[in-house]
Amino acid sequence: MTAPVDPAGPDSHGTATSVPPQRTRSVRVVNSPDPLARDEPYAVADAAGTEALLRCWTREKGLPKPVDGLLRVPLPAAGTEAGAVVHHWSATGHHRFGPARLTAADQRPLTAVELAALLARESGAEPAEGAELVARVADSVRRTAVFVTDRRERPGGTDPELPFLDSEQALILGHPLHPTPKSRDGLGDAEAAAFSPELRGAFPLHWLAVDHSVLATDSAWTDRGRTVPAPDLLAALAGPSLALPAGTAPLPLHPWQAREIRHRPAVQALFDAGLLHDLGPCGDDWHPTSSVRTVYRPGAPAMLKLSLALRITNSRRENLRKELLRGTEVHRLLRSGLAARWHQAHPRFDIVRDPAWLGVDDRDGRPVIGLDAALRHSPFGPGTQAHCVAGLTSPRPWPGVAAPALVSLLAALVGRLSERTGRPGTAVATEWFLRYLDAVVRPVLWLDGEAGIALEAHQQNTLVLLDAEGWPCGGHYRDNQGYYFRESHRDALEGQLPGIGAHSDTFVSDEVADERFAYYLGINNVLGLIGAFGAQRLADEEVLLAAFRRFLGAAAHGPSSLPDRLLHSPHLRCKANLLTRLHGMDELVGPVDTQSVYVTLPNPLAR
Repeated sequence: MTAPVDPAGPDSHGTATSVPPQRTRSVRVVNSPDPLARDEPYAVADAAGTEALLRCWTREKGLPKPVDGLLRVPLPAAGTEAGAVVHHWSATGHHRFGPARLTAADQRPLTAVELAALLARESGAEPAEGAELVARVADSVRRTAVFVTDRRERPGGTDPELPFLDSEQALILGHPLHPTPKSRDGLGDAEAAAFSPELRGAFPLHWLAVDHSVLATDSAWTDRGRTVPAPDLLAALAGPSLALPAGTAPLPLHPWQAREIRHRPAVQALFDAGLLHDLGPCGDDWHPTSSVRTVYRPGAPAMLKLSLALRITNSRRENLRKELLRGTEVHRLLRSGLAARWHQAHPRFDIVRDPAWLGVDDRDGRPVIGLDAALRHSPFGPGTQAHCVAGLTSPRPWPGVAAPALVSLLAALVGRLSERTGRPGTAVATEWFLRYLDAVVRPVLWLDGEAGIALEAHQQNTLVLLDAEGWPCGGHYRDNQGYYFRESHRDALEGQLPGIGAHSDTFVSDEVADERFAYYLGINNVLGLIGAFGAQRLADEEVLLAAFRRFLGAAAHGPSSLPDRLLHSPHLRCKANLLTRLHGMDELVGPVDTQSVYVTLPNPLAR
């Protein structure tokens, strides 16, 4: 399959247009300046992997903007240097590069795997960690090529009436500043078809029955004012065909996890004692969302956040008990009156709640890791225009009508608005961004300033609500891992919900909250959105940075400390995904202030 020329791609200045779902005859690209505009899926995936590595290294090592348009990466450990043509230099780090080559000789482009090996050696990482990075880059590239191939063969969405699910499944290339965004260590090729959101997979859940003597659970889920226990909710989701032994409760497992946990001694001991019963697969299909382990079923009142021991990006994605406690805790806190105050100021923004959970303890009362599941409200029915921001901004490298090879959902949206209003695409993009700040960012600042709760609101955790025309009009935050209760607000929060944070390990110093909040909301979310607009030639980054400064200047009069920090700090602390990977760190394990490597970056907002 050949890729069409992209007049609205990241290396041209055209206005993006909507992409109809049907396929058309493609046109071969000759000497395209955009490495992603290739006609072979593996080449697309490898180019995306190479660009992500270059972006990570440039950011984390503080490489300056080249004056001659050629990025140079010194590699003294290998006695050489790599170079790549700069197609777009981004003030926010979302650069676009041509193929990387060793500059000592006119050689073929470096593959992503070769570049990863050179950078690992250069970083001074332990050999085992370097080898791990290289293997996972190879895995990420290979899986991305499969995703691209599938979307070129089946370009239509899952269901036009389910825009929420469509954007959850749109992250084909993954995080633009992560070295291994699509690596899933331990997932076989046959399993990937069912378990990958990028392949629009679906599968029935695997069910266990848990004896009440080892059952751990809590619920703040209510129906008409009555609390509904988690086992009752799960039994309803499983359906009437699930036959439970007397004295047990139902527990859903991801099918991959159901096979993996049988090899764990603690779990096997519970099976041997008759305290766990394997009921097998049951019920209707569920769809994996962008996190892979959180599953969605149209029409169901709940989504399920399942434990999954696959290493996805930097972590094995098994629920921790403190995270489940955090979800019910935040739901109860919001119901104590905080949500009413918040919605009075910002009625179209909310947290997608995680009000119930169910897990297993051993016979000594200790949590058995790998068997916990959270129940999440599912307010996104047919037609609800709720979109994962990361899904909106992700480029889609497959053909469409009349050219687009790299038109994201965001670009298509801006194109439709431009056509409908008769205004230039850049003007529409700027207005869309301003409306996003009001609809999504302002409510998150309110919660921080008024309640002392900073949200880990990166793009994948943030959902934007769109009105009938496609403008931002509200939003949601989701993730029971990502709450930072400020120590300075401890007394006020405990006054609203006595005992809050005692077991959920959610309070952090204001210094840690400031650093994390500035990264997740400031750098990853908003500056990342600016970078996507710029890299896709939808708007001028400097114009959007100026607009963001004006927004922060007005917001700085409120109680949140973030606007002032973003405006006036000459440098910001930023998570370093490549270095975190090279240090072999799992971001879900250990104290919150030491889970990742952070580096210091020049602040593009400061003057």
